[in-house]
Amino acid sequence: MSYFQERDPGPRGRLRIGPGRVSPFIKVALIVNSAVFVLQFLVGDRFTILLGLYPDLFFSEFPNYIYQIFTYMFLHGGLFHIAFNMFILWMFGTEIEYAWGTRSFAWFYLMAGVAGGVLSLIAHSVLPSGLIIGASGAIYGVMIAYWLMFPNRLLYLYFLIPVKVKWAVPGFMLIGFLFGGSGIAHMAHLGGALYGLLYLKLDWRWLTLGKKIRNLRYKQQSAKLEKRRRQAEDTMKRVDAILDKINEVGIENISDSDRKFLEEASSELSKEEDAHKQ
Repeated sequence: MSYFQERDPGPRGRLRIGPGRVSPFIKVALIVNSAVFVLQFLVGDRFTILLGLYPDLFFSEFPNYIYQIFTYMFLHGGLFHIAFNMFILWMFGTEIEYAWGTRSFAWFYLMAGVAGGVLSLIAHSVLPSGLIIGASGAIYGVMIAYWLMFPNRLLYLYFLIPVKVKWAVPGFMLIGFLFGGSGIAHMAHLGGALYGLLYLKLDWRWLTLGKKIRNLRYKQQSAKLEKRRRQAEDTMKRVDAILDKINEVGIENISDSDRKFLEEASSELSKEEDAHKQ
């Protein structure tokens, strides 16, 4: 499978295979996944069960194995499994990483994988599953992101058949669902895909969300300070009016309410001075 990238064509305008050089996070992902795959081969099933997502073990000994919703995405069930996932990550993820930046893309990829694990656990009571491993949940999130960002980009299936991304990606997913077999973690795929859809459609960028939360807190604090400032101004205006009245008629001739207000205002001012000294 290769595709023509309209904004960055290959030499002399020819079609080129893949998105070009490997981006920084994807390079790290390729190395980490490959290293973990080797460890699976060397250490054996114990390693896979320990780091894979095993719903029965997860729930029976919760929270001892909570880390599995993260680590499961770095393990794979065979050479074809890891090769296919890493190929799709490179094909679809490279351009997204260069567009978003490494940090944002890395966060998106990892959280899509976690979302796939979480949905698998939620569905476990209805659709029981055994050991879940693989980066497919994260990969499906990446594919959905590419589908939304570049819907009219052409993919050349088998280097011959041009298909637009908006048709190709749903087609890949449908084929995987219909012909993937019983050993496929469909809920992990769905969880990653839903995360990708929500992330882009609802602009669920966690860094942006953090900024929005901080801005909301700042606005609330500013509103409180503004309210206190206005209250202080109103207090001082009334204090000034009472002091003017004292100058005119004497302190013994002011009302009890004015006298009480002066005492309360004096007490509040004393508290604020003590707080500033501390």
